[in-house]
Amino acid sequence: MKQIKILMAVAVLSLATTIANAQNLNSGYFADGYLYRHDLNPAFANKQGYVAMPGIGNLNVGMNSNLRMDKIFYNVDGKTALFIHPKVDAGSFLSAVKDKNKIAVDLHEQILGFGFKGMGGYNTFEINARANVGVNIPGSLFRLAKQGIENKTYDISDFAAHADAYGEIALGHSHQINEKLRIGAKMKFLLGVANIDADFKKAQLTLGEDEWVGVTNAEIQTSLKKMAYKIEETERGPEGEENVHRYVSGVDNSKWGINGFGLAFDLGAEYKWDENWSFSAALLDLGYIGWKTNYVASTDGDREIHTSKYIFNVDDDASNSFENESDRFVEGLSELYELQDKGNKGSRSRGLAATMNLGVEYTPDFYRKMSFGLTNSTRMGKYGWTEFRLSTNVAPTNIFSASANVALGTYGFSFGWLLNFHPTGFNMYLGMDHTLSKLAKQGLPLSGRGNVNIGINIPFGNNKTKKTIQAN
Repeated sequence: MKQIKILMAVAVLSLATTIANAQNLNSGYFADGYLYRHDLNPAFANKQGYVAMPGIGNLNVGMNSNLRMDKIFYNVDGKTALFIHPKVDAGSFLSAVKDKNKIAVDLHEQILGFGFKGMGGYNTFEINARANVGVNIPGSLFRLAKQGIENKTYDISDFAAHADAYGEIALGHSHQINEKLRIGAKMKFLLGVANIDADFKKAQLTLGEDEWVGVTNAEIQTSLKKMAYKIEETERGPEGEENVHRYVSGVDNSKWGINGFGLAFDLGAEYKWDENWSFSAALLDLGYIGWKTNYVASTDGDREIHTSKYIFNVDDDASNSFENESDRFVEGLSELYELQDKGNKGSRSRGLAATMNLGVEYTPDFYRKMSFGLTNSTRMGKYGWTEFRLSTNVAPTNIFSASANVALGTYGFSFGWLLNFHPTGFNMYLGMDHTLSKLAKQGLPLSGRGNVNIGINIPFGNNKTKKTIQAN
């Protein structure tokens, strides 16, 4: 886990550098030959068995945000600068800021996996590394960072962040019920490694000439195998009447390892209405992880604080230059809440963020090797999102298939695609739900969205079935 002051900096700079909501390739939902459709709906079955290449059978990493990164990073005098640089126009930046700014960074890596026909259906086995991060940033926090004392009061509420990392062992089975209906399920055994939930409920600030006064309310819950908070002290108050303030400023020591266990299920169904239309639905990640530890830092309800003001100077040699003052500003944000170390409160349970997928596919009579599909994916919970995706899917030969699609939802508009090569004995795919645009020097997509999904697998067995809904 990053230090708390860095967590706050992440919010102000609109970055999510910790690993994060495990993501699947929605562009492959209707794609013929894409071996991991069962991750989107456990009712989907492959035409062949497969063995994944260790570590690269199914690798997906991506970022989503409803705030463009080119509104966070600017070119100032030939150098990359953050929005808080004094030469960045406040009006231009603030016009791009939403009242509620969301960021999600996703990582899903399959370590081992295989699928095969048997037991009257299709079966899958996976060992995955998964991680989830979600950040909700109120627009008032950006305005505070950019405008400072231009406004006398700020009400910062509902700034929150969540992150967890865990291992997953998944067993899946898809079964044909009749000519029209196929159902499927996965059972997942979860091995928790790390979790953090930060809820900064309130920061009502009044900016005076010599100090900032605020009423704050916040709590951070962290589950690691072992950790200790770092405590700092500072003196505040009128001259001669200073009081010592102790607060949590970071993590002094931590130990990583298996720190929790959980169970989750994926449930799905696919129904073939006729030769042209099919419908599908799935609920993914219905479950929880029970964490053994819960290290809490809290304000104990509302707390009044006093801290110094921050004034940026364009002159790089000044004591309050942009570089120096921005460091102090980040430092001051952690002091703003003055969290107190409450120790390890023992075990706690936390539910996973479930996802619902709905799909409808149409295969025209004039060309049976093409289909059109519409999906809706909805992530539930505090850091949830929704997305509609319209796709065209083709499989002109037995060795190649592809999908092109457009999506619109919580994070805006994007274009996705999938290329899948599957000659005899080999399968390789490359796809993106949100096509990468130009990258900032920090490696972030300037559009705020982008993901890459790649996989190499070895298929085996016959390839006789025409549609995945037909009996094996």
